[in-house]
Amino acid sequence: MLAHFDFDVIARTWQVLLFQGLVFTLQVTALSMLGGIVFGTLLAMMRLSSNMALSRLAAGYVNAMRSLPLVLVIFWFYFLMPYIGAWVTGASQPIRVGAFASALITFILFEACFYCEIMRAGIQSIPRGQANAGYALGFTYWQVMAQIVLPQAFRNMLPVLLTQTIVLFQDVSLVYIISLPDFVTLASKIAQRDGRLVEMYVFVALVYFVVCLTLSQVVKRLQTRLAVATH
Repeated sequence: MLAHFDFDVIARTWQVLLFQGLVFTLQVTALSMLGGIVFGTLLAMMRLSSNMALSRLAAGYVNAMRSLPLVLVIFWFYFLMPYIGAWVTGASQPIRVGAFASALITFILFEACFYCEIMRAGIQSIPRGQANAGYALGFTYWQVMAQIVLPQAFRNMLPVLLTQTIVLFQDVSLVYIISLPDFVTLASKIAQRDGRLVEMYVFVALVYFVVCLTLSQVVKRLQTRLAVATH
């Protein structure tokens, strides 16, 4: 098999794949992670709120989104977002959202459901007495969350949040269905152009393996440090 393996096609294209495709994938991952954590934290606070309307609304959203395949959600937002935007703004024509904005919104809204459940577990891991102490000092619910509970919850849940981000990094490859120039899409185009599918997809698999393994090791070290710090 290696006798027919064309290493030259990788040597000619690895810079484009890494510095354009992989960088694009990492950018989408980082932006989706930040947006997803912010929105997910708000959802978690809504789910834990004593206001039943807010709690049920957040729970319904999380359960609905988690029951849908991500690839289907990407399609929905990509094709329906222009019409939804036109309906909201009252425009007579579909609004041009663009593939990148559509994909980014999709990942933020979808991944927020998973970050929500992680943050909800983190919030519930904080002793109730600390929140009660904040209320005794006159803090509101949002002040208690922002100044007492959330900083500790983020610290406790950081390894799990990073693990979910690794999953997000892998999921970003699905943007190939709307032709965004991510790592997998560029590799696929080169593979079809040069007729070297095996070489390109082996290279893609190796890069994903190295990146995910490296991030997993970072998570393990972080877990060890946090475990030592809490004892």
